[in-house]
Amino acid sequence: MTYKSINPYNNELLHTYENATDADVETAIAQAHALYKDWRNDDVSSRRELLTKLADYFEAHEQELAEVLTKEMGKRIVEAKGEVALTAMIARYYADNAERILEPEPVETVMGDAQIISRPLGVILAVEPWNFPYYQIIRVFAPNFMAGNPVILKHAANTPGSADAFEKVVEAIGAPKGAFKNLFVTHDQIADILADNRVQGLAFTGSEAGGRILAKEAGANLKKSSLELGGNDAFIILDDANFNELDKIIGQARLYNAGQVCTSSKRFIVTTKNYQKVLDLLIQKFTDVHVGDPLNPTTQLAPLSTVKAKQLLVDQVQKALDGGAKLAFGTIDTDLETAHFDPIILTNVTPDNPMYDTEFFGPVGQVYEVPDEAAAIKLANDSHYGLSGIVFSGDAKHGTEVASQIETGTVYVNSYGGTLPELIFGGVKNSGYGRELGEEGIKTFINQELIVTRTAPIDLDNAGGGFV
Repeated sequence: MTYKSINPYNNELLHTYENATDADVETAIAQAHALYKDWRNDDVSSRRELLTKLADYFEAHEQELAEVLTKEMGKRIVEAKGEVALTAMIARYYADNAERILEPEPVETVMGDAQIISRPLGVILAVEPWNFPYYQIIRVFAPNFMAGNPVILKHAANTPGSADAFEKVVEAIGAPKGAFKNLFVTHDQIADILADNRVQGLAFTGSEAGGRILAKEAGANLKKSSLELGGNDAFIILDDANFNELDKIIGQARLYNAGQVCTSSKRFIVTTKNYQKVLDLLIQKFTDVHVGDPLNPTTQLAPLSTVKAKQLLVDQVQKALDGGAKLAFGTIDTDLETAHFDPIILTNVTPDNPMYDTEFFGPVGQVYEVPDEAAAIKLANDSHYGLSGIVFSGDAKHGTEVASQIETGTVYVNSYGGTLPELIFGGVKNSGYGRELGEEGIKTFINQELIVTRTAPIDLDNAGGGFV
């Protein structure tokens, strides 16, 4: 595996990074484990100032940190700045709230005074994807830093510069050695890291195939894991949907980050009453949206992350068409000299189509016509994924009722799906398990240690069914 930073807009090679040696891996694990031992009995508040400094740093260096994302991953500069800001927000959220979330929890029991205390678990391995290079890291790093779990990162092969930039920020704020280490490792080295007794957890975001492999490795070594494996999210539009509100978000729901978002809307499910109207609206939003220079603030669509990603998407669209789908909008660009990919809309994707339950990771929308609300819910749930979704209804209360029937991790009613530090994130079914962000996110890799302190003499004569 070679780690190369390549600008997907013009194919310029920005930088090549040397793979980590086995000695590098050992040093990283040893430093992280030693820090875990130091941190285990430290007060959570002892790390608050450093994480606040990290948030301050991202805010103060927004432009330069955003440009790393834009040049390396192809993200539009306005979106890259948004990601930098969100990274700072997440860091600040855990700096401000971790101590409260991890306070000891009293337990009522006849055994005496009982409490559950939160203690770090140990070194965590984070294997993260390229589509949100900083955001993916901070989701793991910030809560675990406050909890006392050092983090070792294996980032995507095409975003090594982002990983390097994040590590330099951690160094700049004065975090102790071992708190965070980025390693340019091979697949075999990942397996070795998970097998090491000093490593206690795996946080993975990526493909379903990759998740299966790493979950197997983690399970074989009895390591706790959290997986987010993508989605095939439904956007349900009911008969009474407010089209003035729908008009504001329907395009971005698919085209944000060039459609390379696990939680972006892939399947637009519309009742017969509004089917043609929605299809026309989506075509309108996709018309004249073409790939431009992502460093230009006026650009509306960025290229895909790599030429390889484009090839995969081209193949997926062609298989869908060969399987009976109709091309309602756009053309397939098979030129693999660049990662440019303009929007496409597919219709007539039936259950027997080989791409029916496949995640199209790019600006490809699928529009489905259903007779009624019940059919919309059934179709939304007819997927082995369950990460996120949207329901649009003129009656917000009814929209919420429909949302509660969707088998997924998150549903947004009458709004565009987004993320904030306090909102938990994760999926069900083949979208993975575990939750990141929010209060649950900091508890994922926590040792909930029960301490029971006797407050009265032991009375064996009246022990009953238990030793009291």
